[in-house]
Amino acid sequence: MSYLAIVDLGSNSLRVVVEEIHDDGTHDEIMREKQDTRIAQGMGEELLLKEEPIMRTIRALKAFQKLYAHYQPLTVKAITTAAVRMAHNQAMFLSRVAQETGIMFEVLTGDQEAYYDYLGVVTTLDVQNATILDTGGASVELIPVAGGRHLATVSLPFGAVSLSERFHLENQAQLNDISAACGYILSQYATLPWLAHQKGLPVILLGGANRSLARMSRQQFGEENIEQIHGYELPFETVELIFDALCQLSRYERENIVGLEKSRADIIVSGLLPLVNLMRTLQSPKVIFSESGVREGIIAELLSYRHE
Repeated sequence: MSYLAIVDLGSNSLRVVVEEIHDDGTHDEIMREKQDTRIAQGMGEELLLKEEPIMRTIRALKAFQKLYAHYQPLTVKAITTAAVRMAHNQAMFLSRVAQETGIMFEVLTGDQEAYYDYLGVVTTLDVQNATILDTGGASVELIPVAGGRHLATVSLPFGAVSLSERFHLENQAQLNDISAACGYILSQYATLPWLAHQKGLPVILLGGANRSLARMSRQQFGEENIEQIHGYELPFETVELIFDALCQLSRYERENIVGLEKSRADIIVSGLLPLVNLMRTLQSPKVIFSESGVREGIIAELLSYRHE
């Protein structure tokens, strides 16, 4: 028996999953932790990671290390995505993290991130024909699926944090700012010719903002456990109703919504914009939520290599 820790530094959150690996190749999750470190905060057009988010991230990494260090023998797989991928001071950040924590991060390309999203989804949900959307803090990943196979893996350079900062959506969202953000998102979608072939298909959702959408919906419908969202479905009409309601609220009012993390209140409107615009473009009838994504895709790949 051994242990595998996946350390996943996203643009908004740092997540750690520890799996107990059995001799027969099966595995059980024994630890899952998350902290909103928001490494992408304040990067701006210069695309520089700032000191405060860096320090916040390193503190969280050290805290998580203490939680998983006693699992032995342990393999640590550390990956990071859009914010660090785009940062002009990436090398400095990675060197500093390695020096202060000993953690060596692999920077995933956009295509790799999208592929692991696909792998994580198809190993836990029966997906035949759909479009997978993962909304992160500084990027969105899009994967068209036909007959259970991915047709493309795409990463676009915008996300919940970057859209919120660029279009001033943190507090009371103004209609002209929302319209400007929608125009930008649609211009990015227009670069994807395969979207035309995905019309009428459901969208499978990953990412923190999308998980918040599921929890808010389950709370509104009086579901017993709002955290049980894997495989949960919503029609587009409900998605639009929730989004429109959020747009009418101040940041303070959003902070008090059950199902929405307080730390995500300033980026929930921007975090749902990629989804709303995608569903309108595709005339998609519904969304299906997935709890499995990049981390689960990496676990599936690593374990398949071990088994071979």
